[in-house]
Amino acid sequence: MPLSDHPATPAPQRYPASVPLLLAALVFLVSLIVTYVVADKVERTAENELQATFDYRVRDLAAILARRMAVYEQVLQGTRGFLRGAVDVSQDDFADYYAILRLNERYPGIEAIGIATIVPPAQLAAHVAAMRAAGFSGYEIKPPGPRDFYTSVTHIQPFGGRNLRAFGYDMFSEPVRRAAMEAARDTGAAVATGRVTLVQEGARNVQSGFLMYVPVYRRGMPRATLAERRAAIAGWVYAPFRMNDLMRGLGGEHASDLEVEVYDGKLASEDTLLYRSPGASPPARRAMFSRTETMDTAARTWTLAIRSAPQLEATLDKRPTAAIAATGIGLGLLLSLVVWLLATERRRALQLAGGMTLELRESRDRIDAERQRIRLILQNAYDAFLAIGPDSRVTDWNEQATKLFGWSEEEALGREAVELITAPEWRERWRAHFVAFHARGECELLAAPTEIMLADRDGRALPVEIAVTALPSNGGFAAVAFVRDIRPRKVQEERERQRQARLDEARTALLRSQKLEAVGKLTGGVAHDFNNILHIISVNVQLMMRNEETSRKRLLSIMDAVERGKKLAAQLLAFARRQPLHPSVVDLAQLIERMDSLLHRAAGDAIEIRFAIADQLWHTLVDPNQLENVLLNLVINARDAMNNEGRITIALDNVHVEEGDALAITNIRPGDYVRIAVTDTGSGMPPEVAERAFEPFFTTKPEGKGTGLGLSMAHGFVKQSGGHIRLASTPGEGTTVCVFLPRALQDRPDPLYIPTPH
Repeated sequence: MPLSDHPATPAPQRYPASVPLLLAALVFLVSLIVTYVVADKVERTAENELQATFDYRVRDLAAILARRMAVYEQVLQGTRGFLRGAVDVSQDDFADYYAILRLNERYPGIEAIGIATIVPPAQLAAHVAAMRAAGFSGYEIKPPGPRDFYTSVTHIQPFGGRNLRAFGYDMFSEPVRRAAMEAARDTGAAVATGRVTLVQEGARNVQSGFLMYVPVYRRGMPRATLAERRAAIAGWVYAPFRMNDLMRGLGGEHASDLEVEVYDGKLASEDTLLYRSPGASPPARRAMFSRTETMDTAARTWTLAIRSAPQLEATLDKRPTAAIAATGIGLGLLLSLVVWLLATERRRALQLAGGMTLELRESRDRIDAERQRIRLILQNAYDAFLAIGPDSRVTDWNEQATKLFGWSEEEALGREAVELITAPEWRERWRAHFVAFHARGECELLAAPTEIMLADRDGRALPVEIAVTALPSNGGFAAVAFVRDIRPRKVQEERERQRQARLDEARTALLRSQKLEAVGKLTGGVAHDFNNILHIISVNVQLMMRNEETSRKRLLSIMDAVERGKKLAAQLLAFARRQPLHPSVVDLAQLIERMDSLLHRAAGDAIEIRFAIADQLWHTLVDPNQLENVLLNLVINARDAMNNEGRITIALDNVHVEEGDALAITNIRPGDYVRIAVTDTGSGMPPEVAERAFEPFFTTKPEGKGTGLGLSMAHGFVKQSGGHIRLASTPGEGTTVCVFLPRALQDRPDPLYIPTPH
């Protein structure tokens, strides 16, 4: 009979002794496989990031080199414009132009800038003699010997050092240079040579180099066809380059990360090698990354072979891979130990597994929540980031938000969001939006990034672009927002709009100028022929007046008509810029002072004339009599526009025009000018009338009150004097006519002229 009523406990099932070890080994093997996969992925990610860095620096280097070559081409094009179709510029003028360019400061790599002049064989001796007479006693064309075509480097700056070796050199005698010079001559564009050794090179530190040529055609000669361009060629503007100097500093602070080779043409060989990075590894070394780029510059193709340098490859961080491997192996060993303990002591293993499972679950939840939070915060570190809880209070606030809104993180956390980012007058409306959003999770800003107006700590309005994401929570909907300051973009858009407006104004002014130029040519021809006819009539009438006393009255009437016709012809010639001028250096302040009484009589007693004359006013070279006629016409036009009441202001000041400013955009050449501005307070002109104001015979006055040639005559005279004239008018406010006359550098004005009757 059994000793106890409880059934006997079955004996525990026994496992072979090798099972725990096999399970532990299996777990360790799986952990090694997982560790290998993760480590390999991390290492590949690091390599891909380094590959992206390499590709970016390759593109950046190629772009910088292309921009630098484009700038050098523009320098040569500017020098061709300075020569204006003639290569016989004086050495001093060319040196001054080079000094203004400051090539040695702004354009690294360019060895010099020079002019290659064509010397006909028949004029060779005279050319050499003229150069020696100009102070270059040792001048000769190199290399010596008879040729069918000579060129010579007659100008080169800086004129010293190794550049003296190129002075007098006939570049056309060398095949590589000749091919580029002929191509530039035949196409009219900038052309670079192949690989050459510059004549400036000495015995040491010889570098590969090349030259860039821009043709100079004689002014006024046609060059539409190949034959015309060859006939019009006068010489070339050129620049020599040393490749090592050109490439120095091209990659900036990361230049040592790349090993660069530049080849002339599409074939990479030692014969076409232009440049190789100093200290580059042997070609046999296998680089981690390599890339080949081609670029076209000045009608020449270059091949860029770029490899990653050991310095760049050394930045590949393998520490995460090693850390993952060590961690994986450690975890594998730990898990193997746990499995072995679980297999050997089931109860203890169950308790340990339960505790570890709970701890791992809580740790995983914390890690997932923290990862999600960090991902949202760091998703776009460039923008301001803030998180708002269901109670409308700020829970996260980054550094960009502090910079944008002016509240520190300590001040912002826990405060109501509407108090931090909105103006006082908007807060109630925003609170209503927050209440609706936290209840239903609906908001118009959720659809896409939206431009709105917020406010900083001082209440200043901030145009921003905001992207909002809703986050469901137990107490309602929370929100995270990325806020981007778009004030720089708004400023840029406004600048672009203004630039486009100025460009449209410049185009309109150019069309108007071309129209006036065409009308002026026609007017000049008509006026010249008309003046000849009037001369014949005048001579015959004068002869008849001597013999026919009875017809004298009628003849006097005819002579009066002839005189009016001569005056009309003179005005037409002035508009066409064909009238004879007698310019002298004039002090405009003195001229205005002498005209004071005349201008007041022309304006009438009912009109006030004010003068605004700047101190230290420059002198100008102009025909003073014709200028007085222009000023008188402008005052009379202003008087007629004001119906004999109002105010006329005559202002004189100095103006310096630079490239790119508002005046230069209206086709006023850069330089120093004396500006005469005549402003009235009359009725003004609508835009369609102002556009035609300088056209001959166009007038808004009643018939018989004017010929319509006053402003056109002023326009022609100012253009003939090398100046510019501009008109600005606003209906109901008045009109301003500005005359820009070039500055004369003479310190004193010429002696007083004899004024002509007006």
